Amino acid sequence: MSGPQCCSNPPALNPSGGAGHVEQLAGLSTYVSGSPDSKLAVIFVTDVFGYEAPLLRKLADKVAAAGFFVVAPDFFKGDPYIPDDANRPIRTWLQDHGPDKGFEDAKPVVEALKSKGISAIGAVGFCWGAKVVVALAKEELIQAAVLLHPSFVTVDDIKEVKAHISVLGAEIDQISPPELLKQFEEVLSAKPEVDGFVKIFPKVHHGWSVRYNVEDEEAVKHAEEAHGDLLAWFTKYLK
Repeated sequence: MSGPQCCSNPPALNPSGGAGHVEQLAGLSTYVSGSPDSKLAVIFVTDVFGYEAPLLRKLADKVAAAGFFVVAPDFFKGDPYIPDDANRPIRTWLQDHGPDKGFEDAKPVVEALKSKGISAIGAVGFCWGAKVVVALAKEELIQAAVLLHPSFVTVDDIKEVKAHISVLGAEIDQISPPELLKQFEEVLSAKPEVDGFVKIFPKVHHGWSVRYNVEDEEAVKHAEEAHGDLLAWFTKYLK
């Protein structure tokens, strides 16, 4: 379920990038952006490249600017996937960093946010992170979820979600192809208690929302459309 698309267009990581800063949250180094006085929080659960990816942090800042307190924890604890490491292909790396472990690490993050007085929490998962966010949505630990080009997420997962969920996928995606996302849509349409939204972006590849070429006007446009959809979802359901 994790193939070449999961690891294409790797970002040049920048530990000091972004308008926010890094602090400790629930025992994890965490990129934090936005007003700590906000009562509405969004957790970013990253793809395999982790929380130092510049375009991911740029998006976190954009969501924070809309009034949310945004946190992007380092669920890989200083060990993001490195494509050039021939001794540690993605399947080997995933043995140390399965989404189930990410979910266990995410639960204390939710509790830490609640202890700060946060009243509503959303989570967005990119690729690897989508499976973690779905697990949070199943346990009613969050009020709203957004999945971007998800990996590992199954129809059975979607059947169990209890939070309002938006799934933004790519037309050209071997990991979560449009046929699978249409199955998600069918499942969600049969769950009246949960608002579900599925959108397939034409002409884009897996990873398009945070691993795009900033000099490609069309790529930027598609990414920004996804960012707008993400923001609209959290604005609607986090109150």
